[in-house]
Amino acid sequence: MKVTITSIELKGPFKFFALSYRAMHILRQLKATNCLAMKKRGYWIKHYTMTLWKSEQDLKKFAMSGAHLAAMKASKSLAKEIRTITYEADSLPDWPTAEIMLKKAHVIHY
Repeated sequence: MKVTITSIELKGPFKFFALSYRAMHILRQLKATNCLAMKKRGYWIKHYTMTLWKSEQDLKKFAMSGAHLAAMKASKSLAKEIRTITYEADSLPDWPTAEIMLKKAHVIHY
């Protein structure tokens, strides 16, 4: 199984409203997939998600379509930094572990 952990640091607190709007649509999309588990949390300008997938194919099908793809294309207008890491595991980690793992993640700076 595949776990993906993502963090997004917004350019400013007012970007939260645009992020929330996009997240609402992404969550609807996610509910219609084969995602096995999901956690999310965020505060101020830093937000996190993690998902568990049966296969990399399921993960990529979600990530590269619909609301999620649209959000990725628009991320430059919202984010100062995005971090993401995907790895093999049978369950989602706890948040402290996830934050440590994100220090080794792929980073995109805008």
